[in-house]
Amino acid sequence: MQSSAESLRKKGKVIGLVPTMGFLHEGHLSLMWSARQTCDVVVVSIFVNPTQFGPNEDFDRYPRDIEGDRKKCGSSGADILFIPNTLEMYPEKPMVFISVEGISDILEGASRPGHFRGVATVVAKLFHIVKPHKAFFGQKDFQQCVVIKRMVKGLNLDTEVIVLPTVREMDGLAMSSRNSYLNADERRAATALYRALLAARDLYKTGAKEPEKLRQKMRDVLLAEQGVGIDYVEVADPETLASLDTARGNMILLVAARLGKTRLLDNLLVS
Repeated sequence: MQSSAESLRKKGKVIGLVPTMGFLHEGHLSLMWSARQTCDVVVVSIFVNPTQFGPNEDFDRYPRDIEGDRKKCGSSGADILFIPNTLEMYPEKPMVFISVEGISDILEGASRPGHFRGVATVVAKLFHIVKPHKAFFGQKDFQQCVVIKRMVKGLNLDTEVIVLPTVREMDGLAMSSRNSYLNADERRAATALYRALLAARDLYKTGAKEPEKLRQKMRDVLLAEQGVGIDYVEVADPETLASLDTARGNMILLVAARLGKTRLLDNLLVS
């Protein structure tokens, strides 16, 4: 893959990369279609990265469907499907990691210690192998996008990080591979995440400027739904993810919650 990428770059081809962990859904496909619009060659990677999973997380049961993914990529504008195995990505026991300081140990980082170290490391490896001019990510994993942007800037990498809006189901639930874990009752309850974000946004629009009021509104909506456990709610600066003292027109609302054994994320930009 690496030699092919170097050859494509020498020919002046613009390479776009859509990094995924597979079990593709419409959110992933929207990234491929966007890449198709601006890139000569679209590469989709599928790799369930072990270094971003904690010891008690769902690495072994993370949903996989390689054959289904192949078909979806073929009909969604992908030119190259890159499916490395663990030995290819980590030829020896991982000993070298990339740590993005300051934003990797809050929110998701606090709930999942070491997670973003694994994310930054594997994305840097993919960038080194594929050599993309542009890389496409979904807004649903907002903190991940901030971490990757910070990594690219900090390491002077020659890749533009493009973040595209979250793709949602008809009832507002953000599309996620982990949605497949939900049973029928949990699936119905999961819509509370987006409803909580909308309720906080609407409260802000009525004049509420205290972030704690917005956080409490999100908690109220989530706790009103049976079976939803709150991990965190936050009102933050979209660039630094620092918690805000005053709500403003440029902020990110974030929520993480558990439904049974499934942990889901969502967010909403207010601008």
